[in-house]
Amino acid sequence: MSAEEPLFRIVRGVPTAEELAALVGAIAVRTRSTAAPAPAPVSHWARSARPAIAAPIAGPGAWRASGLPR
Repeated sequence: MSAEEPLFRIVRGVPTAEELAALVGAIAVRTRSTAAPAPAPVSHWARSARPAIAAPIAGPGAWRASGLPR
């Protein structure tokens, strides 16, 4: 394909502006890379402030253990 050739062309019918916009949107979504972006690195400073366990664990001695250092 040369630089002047269109990427696609309508061979039948007369699409409206909305139909062309939908077609261009669908093509743009299909040609997008599917690789997920890498997660942003978390600093050790921010990580140290997070609790080690998200929810307290229920059971015998849980109330007492919740106040103990980990």
